[in-house]
Amino acid sequence: MHTLDSAVATAHAPRDWVTPLELLALGAIWGSSFLFMRVAANDFGPAALVEVRLVAGLVILLPFLWRGRAFLKLSHWPKLALIGALNSAVPFALFAWGAERAPAGVGAIANSMTVLFAALVAFLVFGEKIGLRRAIALVVGFVGVVILASGRTAGDNVTGAAIAGTIASLCYGFALNLTRHWLSDLPPVVGVAGTLTCATLLGLPFAIAFWPANAMSIGVASWLSACALGVLGTGIAYVVFFRLIQRIGAPRASTATYLVPIFGMAWGWMLLGETPTWTMLASAALILGSVVISQRAPKA
Repeated sequence: MHTLDSAVATAHAPRDWVTPLELLALGAIWGSSFLFMRVAANDFGPAALVEVRLVAGLVILLPFLWRGRAFLKLSHWPKLALIGALNSAVPFALFAWGAERAPAGVGAIANSMTVLFAALVAFLVFGEKIGLRRAIALVVGFVGVVILASGRTAGDNVTGAAIAGTIASLCYGFALNLTRHWLSDLPPVVGVAGTLTCATLLGLPFAIAFWPANAMSIGVASWLSACALGVLGTGIAYVVFFRLIQRIGAPRASTATYLVPIFGMAWGWMLLGETPTWTMLASAALILGSVVISQRAPKA
């Protein structure tokens, strides 16, 4: 009788329409990060833009760090500093450098390699099995990067931006694995807030050294883009992401990353007039296809 009651209750349970909307919103927010970088990078320069982004994101996440301070030990901070460099300071700077030189979609597409690099680092550094399916997916993904790097947009060679985005994704791959092995005893949001704090401190000397001399004349659009990059793409997006992980699990929550290159190219096209090239579309199809294949669970 209890089983029948449970089945009836499940049948009449309201359909979960919030989760798809949150996944869609998360993909749109992370995709818009490349638009904001494209707008602000030329005025700020990579170092200053990264610091503004980190500070704005930290404003959102600092309350979580304060609430979870009891979980933090002194031994956590060196680990948080290294992960902060690999997960925020270095890749943010690489993507910002690329945004000065190539359309928003290029960085968004290269960002899709994160999942594949995470599997590669787990295999090479931590000795985890990679499997034939993921090995093939890695090869296909790298072919997509080569195609992306070979393209040209409006007469400009995007090779440098594609390589910078790929290295940034490799940093993310290391950071994901180190987080899983080193920070498993911390609540996820506390770990992210800690790494963001360290990244902000690490980036401060570079921001001071390379702060634009004409900062007072930087336009409103660039300042708003830099702040939105931190508040939306770093602060609020992380809160939504970890809320999704708690509710539906990491594998389903990570599907939001599949939407990032789509939104990255769409925002650039709609708001900046950056028409995606055939090489961008082909590389996005290869990389996203390889990521989807690598994430499929093997048959029992």
